[in-house]
Amino acid sequence: MPGNRRNIAVIGATGSVGGAVLDVCSRLQEHFRVWALAANSDVNGLLSLGAAFQSDMLVLADPFAAAELKGKLNGRQSSYGGIDGLNAIIDDPRCEEIVFASSGTETLPALVKALKSGRKVYLANKEILVAAGDWIMPLSREGIIPLDSEHNAVWQCLQCERPDRVKNVFLTASGGPFLDTPIEDLKKVTFEQAARHPVWPMGKKISVDSATLMNKGIEMIEARHLFSLPQGKIKAVIHPQALVHGFVELVDASVKMLFSKPDMRLAVLSALGFPDRFGNPIDLLSPPDFNELVFEFREPDEEKFQCLAIAKEASRLGGAYPALLIGADEGAVSLFMEGKIGFMEIPERIRGILASYRGGAPKSWEESLSLVDFARSMALTI
Repeated sequence: MPGNRRNIAVIGATGSVGGAVLDVCSRLQEHFRVWALAANSDVNGLLSLGAAFQSDMLVLADPFAAAELKGKLNGRQSSYGGIDGLNAIIDDPRCEEIVFASSGTETLPALVKALKSGRKVYLANKEILVAAGDWIMPLSREGIIPLDSEHNAVWQCLQCERPDRVKNVFLTASGGPFLDTPIEDLKKVTFEQAARHPVWPMGKKISVDSATLMNKGIEMIEARHLFSLPQGKIKAVIHPQALVHGFVELVDASVKMLFSKPDMRLAVLSALGFPDRFGNPIDLLSPPDFNELVFEFREPDEEKFQCLAIAKEASRLGGAYPALLIGADEGAVSLFMEGKIGFMEIPERIRGILASYRGGAPKSWEESLSLVDFARSMALTI
């Protein structure tokens, strides 16, 4: 192998976005060496990936899983558990570039450390920026490169554009499995139905968030931080075909959009290649058939998808409310997945927690994390 490969570490390696990153890296081995991998608790999954990429360092957040992993290693690889493991990755002189593809806020301290250390960061984690974007973004010297398909699309459209020349940014949503379901029927839907996303293969929690459109509301707050734009310039639009991933309206009435087949590997290719572009190493990646293109756009129904409206209000209020939103949503969705509350009770529970808060705004990202935990605990209280 050539000696000028870029060292890359992947946190969230066993998830869907982490899998897309690793698939691209496996096809671009002349450019990348995946030297470190981290996940939550999937021992066998991480062992398999570590063997495939001949990675030197493996990290599992769960301490019991980390102990099991250590007992299965062959001696060539080193392993760590929890935050110590993530710190070991970031402190290692081989750490040049690092992908944060895990969900939730648990990796926030590691992201702070990575940015302070000057590491190049690729991010596919909505919750971290929503909860603590005010403290995260100033730490980024070269800008965080987004991996989520919608933010990556907008990021590409914004290249060479000044913020004051941007009129509106649009994030698209497929509408999820209940786009055309009558609102009166939503009270009866099950977790299994909510988890059947019509386009993207995703984890359980984010699938429910997509079904409620909370995912799009969270993405709107994330976009505000990523692109330094006011809330009023960030819109959500339903696009059932899921071909357009984001578009930007400029002050001269021009509109730039990015459309492609829904495949996370395309966003990964653009991010890892920036400021250049790789050729297409993946035979399955090809443009949509131009003879069959259909671009349908709808305004989201915020009476039906109340979580979107709640997220927009949390963004408008600012202060503690975005962090409270993240925690309350995690707790409410957890109860729904366990069958303890109904689908339409998710927004009710989140709204109640936000309305009952009487404290002040956080003064640090640590305080913001505490608010996430507080709201999660409140939501889990039956």
